[in-house]
Amino acid sequence: MNVGAAEQLGPTLEEIEIKVLLEAVSLRYGYDFREYSLAPLRRSINSGMVGEGVGTISAYQDRLLHDRTSMQRFLRTVGVSVTSMFREPETWRCLREEVIPQLRTYPSLRVWSVGCATGEEAYSLAILLEEEGLLSRAQIFATDMNDEPLAAGRRGAYPLDQVREAEAGYEQSGGRSTLADFYTVSGRGAKFKPSLQRRLTWAQHNLVTDASFNEFQLIVCSNVLIYFRPALQQRAHRLFFNSLAASGFLALGLRETLVFCPESSHYEQVTAGTKVFRKTR
Repeated sequence: MNVGAAEQLGPTLEEIEIKVLLEAVSLRYGYDFREYSLAPLRRSINSGMVGEGVGTISAYQDRLLHDRTSMQRFLRTVGVSVTSMFREPETWRCLREEVIPQLRTYPSLRVWSVGCATGEEAYSLAILLEEEGLLSRAQIFATDMNDEPLAAGRRGAYPLDQVREAEAGYEQSGGRSTLADFYTVSGRGAKFKPSLQRRLTWAQHNLVTDASFNEFQLIVCSNVLIYFRPALQQRAHRLFFNSLAASGFLALGLRETLVFCPESSHYEQVTAGTKVFRKTR
């Protein structure tokens, strides 16, 4: 085989540079993106390079290794931070109609909102549990690998227009009143009520490197796994399985599956057309 043919079979120069950058970030900061899907990583890295004003991946790597503020911006760019309230309302309706009746049987509840970013999903869970009379005996753990978006969740304040846009999804999910019942308005902002905030615990947690930290009756991980390669999906699924209580529930995003879940045979789908599953053993 000639040299040109061998090069065509191997990774491109850009892929090699990305691999080296991710290895360096892992060694320097402990954030491991090496098993993230290449396509979204490439887009995020290119966007980050533009933001930093650097023209090559190697120059971007040098900037990240020597400038922690650049690294924080990198986390915002590469991290999964796209979220909104009551996104994919069919999933929330399934939780309300099929999962909540089962959760009523527990004297106390622990719920995990995985990769919660700025926290809209966590507040959606709090609202759902409040409407169903379960919030007072529940604790919601909202986690993300990056503390900066978690700070926004802790504040519980969002642009008013953004919250109002979630009204349609809330209604489609079977909401019993209006989202306005759960926040106060100040100027162009909406701040969620303290009764919701008191039931939320915010913490950094990295699916790639961290272990299970509690036992949960419900885990919600919406549209995070789609950014992971199969090996990392397997690790995350095993973490979820080991973190679920007996007969606990796992809710995924509609684009996610149990294909790379080693324990897929130990789940049953709750409702056709959703990605909500119950642990069977």
